[in-house]
Amino acid sequence: MERRIFVRVILGAAASTVAAPHIARAMIGPAPIPMTVYKSPSCGCCKSWVTHMQGAGFAVKVIDMDDLTTVKKNAGVPQKLQSCHTALVGAYVVEGHVPADLVKKMLNQKPQITGLAVPGMVTGSPGMEMGDSKDPYDVIAFDRTGKTSVFAKR
Repeated sequence: MERRIFVRVILGAAASTVAAPHIARAMIGPAPIPMTVYKSPSCGCCKSWVTHMQGAGFAVKVIDMDDLTTVKKNAGVPQKLQSCHTALVGAYVVEGHVPADLVKKMLNQKPQITGLAVPGMVTGSPGMEMGDSKDPYDVIAFDRTGKTSVFAKR
């Protein structure tokens, strides 16, 4: 939905009203980044990660599924990197509790990878906050051949 802002332009004694969509975009900020998340309907940490992503400006569509095996396989997520939910954003896959700032970094830099993953359920990662406890973890970049590298350390 496009929002329009009308600006009153005064030229000499005459006044005119014109649509100024570029001003509307500047006033309401950047458009949310669309993302689809596949998750178990009963997973609380997945719901918390979705909230984390929404708070960072992502427009999240959630698809609850009892079995994510096919989604992960079709997305090219290596078994050793799998976690509790899989997200698709732009041309990339996000597996598990990847922080929103790193998803945005990936989208901005456009690396030649399939996606990012935080394997398992790391305490302290987005959606897995449990009091003051926080374990260090790596955010792993992966491609469809199975090649991996550390994208970031947290």
